[in-house]
Amino acid sequence: MKAKKKLSKSDRREERAALAFLLPNLLGFIIFVLVPVVGGLVLSLTNYDGFSEIEFVGIDNFKRLFQDEYFYTSLGNNIYYTIVSVTFTLVIALGLAVLLQQKLSGSELFKTIFFFPQLTSSVAFGIIFMALFRGDGPINGVLQILGVANPPQWLTSTEWSMTTITIVSIIKNFGYYMVLFIAGLQGIPEDLYEAASLDGANSWQKFKKITLPMLSPTTFLCSIMCLINSFKVFDLVNIMTDGGPGRSSNVLVYRIYQEAFRNYDFGYASAYAVVLFLIVFVITMFQFRGQKKWVNY
Repeated sequence: MKAKKKLSKSDRREERAALAFLLPNLLGFIIFVLVPVVGGLVLSLTNYDGFSEIEFVGIDNFKRLFQDEYFYTSLGNNIYYTIVSVTFTLVIALGLAVLLQQKLSGSELFKTIFFFPQLTSSVAFGIIFMALFRGDGPINGVLQILGVANPPQWLTSTEWSMTTITIVSIIKNFGYYMVLFIAGLQGIPEDLYEAASLDGANSWQKFKKITLPMLSPTTFLCSIMCLINSFKVFDLVNIMTDGGPGRSSNVLVYRIYQEAFRNYDFGYASAYAVVLFLIVFVITMFQFRGQKKWVNY
């Protein structure tokens, strides 16, 4: 058995310096992430309204959750929102990134315009689009001019409310992912495109055989971030529809907020949060396992 190598004074100083740099981040993770996660898990096993004594109820909250029709409605809305928003956000972001990377006239201005909604408060953004999507608002006015006799009542319709929030979310977020895709495109060597041109490849062949494979790490990162953020949607729902009409635009995070801060059922809200965490965790793990089949490093 080899004796443990004794560290020199300089090595020990470097080790202490590394620990000193890591300590603030580690403390932040423990205080603001680990402790709340563990606390939420414990709270999900209790009956607590924020005022009376905590009562341990075991897994009763989870039994109640899986028998709650409202949970399945919120989950269904969230799945719809996730599929549509993630797909269109990434497709639009990638398409614009490829287009703007062509050094077209005014491309820098368009990059700024497309990214600007990301800098805008979700509250302000939601209020602006509430006005645009009103029954007598500008969007329906344009649709009537184009010949649509009965345009949708976007925010007051059970059929259109979730779609409206999804559209607004896509408009707000695609600029952020566009910038990430542009950064990924700038890392692709020009030599590959030049060699493909010499071989007679057209633009679509270059995109399919060079751009998409070389951009796969960026695509994977964007898909993970976009998916996780889609399950965290709250601001637009709160501002634009308050989860309505009825339950038509309620999602899981907004349901957690309602149970915790309107119904004062913190134990049940924590059970919602635990289930939401598990859903996102499982989906993310599937993505990480599947990356080996299509992500090129």
